[in-house]
Amino acid sequence: MKKKIVTIGGGTGQVPLLSGLKDYPYDITAVVTMADNGGSTGRLRDELGVLPPGDAMKCLVALSDAPNMLRTLMNYRFEDGGLKGHSMGNLLISALEKVNGSFSQGMHEAARILRVRGRVLPSSEGDMRLNIHLRDGSVLQGETHLDDHPHVRDIGIDHVTLADSVQAHEETIHAIEDADHIIIGPGDLYGSITPNLLVDGVAHAIAASSAICILVSPLTNKHGHSDGFGVGNYVRSLEVHIGEGRLDYVIANTMSPEESVLEKYESAEGKGSLVIPHEQEMAQERSYRILAGDFLSRQKHDLSKGDALAATRAFIRHDSAKLGAAVAYLIDYGGSDPFDIV
Repeated sequence: MKKKIVTIGGGTGQVPLLSGLKDYPYDITAVVTMADNGGSTGRLRDELGVLPPGDAMKCLVALSDAPNMLRTLMNYRFEDGGLKGHSMGNLLISALEKVNGSFSQGMHEAARILRVRGRVLPSSEGDMRLNIHLRDGSVLQGETHLDDHPHVRDIGIDHVTLADSVQAHEETIHAIEDADHIIIGPGDLYGSITPNLLVDGVAHAIAASSAICILVSPLTNKHGHSDGFGVGNYVRSLEVHIGEGRLDYVIANTMSPEESVLEKYESAEGKGSLVIPHEQEMAQERSYRILAGDFLSRQKHDLSKGDALAATRAFIRHDSAKLGAAVAYLIDYGGSDPFDIV
């Protein structure tokens, strides 16, 4: 029987993880946040009253066995005219939601069309809106402000909440309850990961599950979000929601990118942007074990000219094959490449 894997996060962060796991013999369910309200997704949400399709679309394409041209078409982003900024995949998923009467049913149809190897589920089908609480006590409304509001960088984020309580999608809770392994991340702490854990029922289901729980640590920190964070800071941020000691493993990168790439990133995010576990952190007593290695992608990532949020998307990313191999090693303890687990 295939081992059941549930991944929890957003779109961009989950793509290398899902791409890396797709060819392994696992039953994969990707759970995605529904708090996004920026770019093409935000416009469709406001104009059509649909749930945000962007993160789900990215995960569908990552798990797709469809011909390359169809996957390329789903990622195509219009650069001109009234559709400028919209991706073909976002439009398709929004149309399928309208035709089928619900987001989840639309996703099932999209998965069938794209020959998806696994499932992609929303954490909630409620009207999920994010409140960003800054360290001075002020509150910004909307996930889009995480990347485009100067107060986030100048003042910094204290925590995030949902504007209104929303219930977890029933299939999502069942998937978590049935999972053998739960993988959280990689992705933005406040934009991709935490919103899922704020949905009523999700964090409790993870805490109550007997599944092995794995965190894929982010490669980099974001100014105003997680300045100076190490692996332990991310663990403690999750433990607030899922309970102390719930994480079993953390997959952490130990390799630095090329100096020119690092300098470019640090000019935007500040020194100490890399999240690399130090010797002291590796040696300290903790409830989880760290699988350390080189999980950095060396591939150059080109961004579409029609992508309104291109400037905010990370260009230091995980390598899908390395990440998939690391997860498979933890799941099966039989990978061909040795990993350093501390």
